[in-house]
Amino acid sequence: MRRGGPSVLGIVLAGGEGKRLMPLTADRAKPAVTFGGTYRLVDFVLSNLVNGDILRICVLTQYKSHSLDRHITTTWRMSSLLGNYVTPVPAQQRLGPRWFLGSADAILQSLNLVHDEQPEYVAVFGADHVYRMDPRQMLAQHIDSGAGVTVAGIRVPRAESPSFGVITPGSDGQTVTGFLEKPADPPGLADDPGCVFASMGNYVFTTKALVEALHRDAEDPDSVHDMGGSILPQLTDRGEAALYDFSANHVPGETTRDQGYWRDVGTLDAYYDAHMDLIAERPAFNLYNRDWPVYTHSTQLSPARFNAGGIASESIISAGCLIRGQVTRSVLSPGVVVDPGAVVQGSVLHDNVHIGRGAVVRGAVLDKNVQVPPGATIGVNPQRDGELYTVSKGGVIALGKGQRVP
Repeated sequence: MRRGGPSVLGIVLAGGEGKRLMPLTADRAKPAVTFGGTYRLVDFVLSNLVNGDILRICVLTQYKSHSLDRHITTTWRMSSLLGNYVTPVPAQQRLGPRWFLGSADAILQSLNLVHDEQPEYVAVFGADHVYRMDPRQMLAQHIDSGAGVTVAGIRVPRAESPSFGVITPGSDGQTVTGFLEKPADPPGLADDPGCVFASMGNYVFTTKALVEALHRDAEDPDSVHDMGGSILPQLTDRGEAALYDFSANHVPGETTRDQGYWRDVGTLDAYYDAHMDLIAERPAFNLYNRDWPVYTHSTQLSPARFNAGGIASESIISAGCLIRGQVTRSVLSPGVVVDPGAVVQGSVLHDNVHIGRGAVVRGAVLDKNVQVPPGATIGVNPQRDGELYTVSKGGVIALGKGQRVP
């Protein structure tokens, strides 16, 4: 935080393998996956923290972290004159010859970062969600409550409970009285039985409470050493956990449509749907909010170009693209080429994808450097697509980095 405010260290958990996003995570960690044309997933949490004046941030990495490390070190350069930084921290086996056993163990093995900074509070945020949030508002509630930990929660339909950690709030609406990790049949909320509070994976800790909880967890042989599955239930049982309702959070420049927007894009279907949220006339998530920007690295490319009758509608077209075919309801990353007669519909194309003359691509996610030959089709013959490519439960077709298209 800025001088005069509470001292806060940001810790971003970015070591996730992201198996459910395969093949996009075959060669990179999930937080490094491209989103919205030019961003990486990690850019959203880092932008929220930096916009919220949390300017000393450690990003804990582990799984296939090279592209993530490179993106952070080349993009997220803070003022060293003021002592601010965003730095990737790889698994270092500080407590013995083992990698991280879980998110709580990742922080335990990195407590030297906390001891070096000696912050009053530690903000522990996940790295792979799409949203805007002012963390200062959550921090202010945490300080006022005197809790050991405050967890951000969002209302979701009760049927979606198996995908989330579910928080049970007390009668005051703030004290956490129970926490269940991915329950099959949890009770609904008192004021809305069809919904539950899902944990967003964002926590603000009083430093002393965090350090003590991590050491207690390390001594528990039955623990899974996870922030949501271990640390939050432990502090809940001790009466030290509080809930922050994300719906109360407001950022400058938000619209009535995207206020409170949060998406866990951990599956191909969720990843695809979140992209479709970007391209409407009134998008469910507005990338163009200049009052609370999402920062990323801008490549040195020429503006997008349209030739030979090329058109695009309801789409995001990044710099360096050359459009000579038809593109509708799609998101194109830098350097994509769509040749004459080609049709791209409802698709997400990563960097340097080339769609050949007369080819058709529908309902697909193509990772970088995929070359679709002239006349080839993706999303036209479901049986053939299922034999050749990854197809999600919702029917999204996904091709990995540089995957060959017959």
